[in-house]
Amino acid sequence: MDRGTGRSTFLLIVALLLVFGGGAIATLVQTDFGAVRVQDVRFAVADGRMVHAKLYRPRGATAEAPAPGVLAVHGYINANGTQSPYAIELARRGYVVLAIDQPGHGYSDPPAFAGAFGGPESLAYLRSLAFVDLDQVVLSGHSMGGWAVLIAAAVAPDAYTSIVVSGSSTGTFGAPEGTPTYPRNLGLVFSQYDEFSELMWGAPTGVAAAATPKMQALFGTDAPVEPERLYGDPAAGTARMLYAPAVTHPGDHITTAGIAPVIDWVQRTTDAPFELAPSDQVWMWKEAGTGIALLGFVFALFAFAGLLLDARAFAPLANRSAPAAGLTGFGWWLGAAIAAAIPAATFFWAQNETNALLAPNRWFPQQITNGLTGWALFNGAITLVLVLLWFAFAGRKNGARLDTLGLRVGGFFRAIVFAVLVVGAGYALLALSDGLFHTDFRVWVVAVKLLSTGQFLIALVYLLPFVAFFLVFGMALHGQLRPRGSGDEGADAMVANALIAVGGFLVLLGVQYVPLLTGEPLPFGEPLLTIVAFQLLFLMPLVAMLSTYLFRRTGSVWPGAWVNGMLVTWYVIASQATHVAG
Repeated sequence: MDRGTGRSTFLLIVALLLVFGGGAIATLVQTDFGAVRVQDVRFAVADGRMVHAKLYRPRGATAEAPAPGVLAVHGYINANGTQSPYAIELARRGYVVLAIDQPGHGYSDPPAFAGAFGGPESLAYLRSLAFVDLDQVVLSGHSMGGWAVLIAAAVAPDAYTSIVVSGSSTGTFGAPEGTPTYPRNLGLVFSQYDEFSELMWGAPTGVAAAATPKMQALFGTDAPVEPERLYGDPAAGTARMLYAPAVTHPGDHITTAGIAPVIDWVQRTTDAPFELAPSDQVWMWKEAGTGIALLGFVFALFAFAGLLLDARAFAPLANRSAPAAGLTGFGWWLGAAIAAAIPAATFFWAQNETNALLAPNRWFPQQITNGLTGWALFNGAITLVLVLLWFAFAGRKNGARLDTLGLRVGGFFRAIVFAVLVVGAGYALLALSDGLFHTDFRVWVVAVKLLSTGQFLIALVYLLPFVAFFLVFGMALHGQLRPRGSGDEGADAMVANALIAVGGFLVLLGVQYVPLLTGEPLPFGEPLLTIVAFQLLFLMPLVAMLSTYLFRRTGSVWPGAWVNGMLVTWYVIASQATHVAG
């Protein structure tokens, strides 16, 4: 075994230890060390769609001793995994929790928004379970999931005991207007820094939402609503309470401050089988476990790639690159700054323009993915023009040629096979972990998930645009921005390229969130796309490091373009909503 193979083998061992160790931690916390059974369920609804959900059933919940039930519904472009903190905490307190994938999300059949966001049909399924106490059923939803459960409450007014919504509102997107008597016994969690305050309550900030006429009408008062004051009468079904934790909209489901109000309201309005203080929370250890597994997955990609490149079948790919002929000195810093700035500067505009031109359809059925694809192609075109201008007017004078850009002739089809094997091995590792531990690889909304059959077919359509983007991405990083005279691209190049890839988004999020966290609205608006950008803090450094490593090993941008194209397409398609049924 040579030195390179030994390093890759060692890295793979470390990766497997992280994946399986993290998965074991996650499943132990998720099941409360065996006290809660967690299983995937699917149920058909009236129009023939299948709804997928994760069912958390405490061992003591039986037909003879039914337990209180909770329907938990996630928000837009999320899935039931973002509800796991709520589900874990309520299940360990003895509640049966049904955490659904909304229609068109996760593994539920498209289209998105069907069946009133899945609320009424999921409530009916929860009430069909013999081990659920029908006199104690709570509805819980975050963001768009709040609209789902509010509509369910209106459709079946006698089918629930109380309701708690986070980062949501009445009277929005089909949810009926709230009154002092509808919905029954409402807990409202609306955070101080919620990005969607204008959409939900017509307020410039989350703090200001309490003084809006809309919220005052819901609470039956003419004064600003006071957080954590009980309004109305629980016995009459008119109870109201506002919780205003100092977090953001996505922070509602990933902070102890955001989770505690939901626990509190559920326990206030039902008889908890095992009542615990709302501050007594363990869900973060499950999140730590899946985060460790996610790190192991990343390490495994590099290890798989290294082992394959050391194998005889892929030896023709393993060539050194041509001598570097890129920018140096001030020119490099200027080029790096431009490369970092352009993707962030165009992030909102390019996606909005794409979605204005291309509505979801049979071939391109995911709205957010359409926007991201248009943004990637737009940035790829700009980057290609800049790289070609540099090549024509400066690079060639310094000895640049096509193989300097990584466009080495030969090995094109071998690079595709290589990428399929690397990404396929990562996919197999996730499938194995999911089978063993019933968890995916995730931290917060950054989640690497298995694809459904429908999602796999959708991914094939979006694949080539992303590959094209990463081809140009590689040409810029390893051609134009590989300084003249630089040698082997090692760890320093990986770090530099990762910072170039993510730097603009760090600035963009800082520009958005510094004012928000000091009591002002988001300067550029765009709350949804701003939250989407958080995932790029993981993806962009990862693809830059993968591209750099593979270029160092092969001298070609093709392996990195195909690996990153497949990886990002898989990641995006599995995590987005599908708006049109195939």
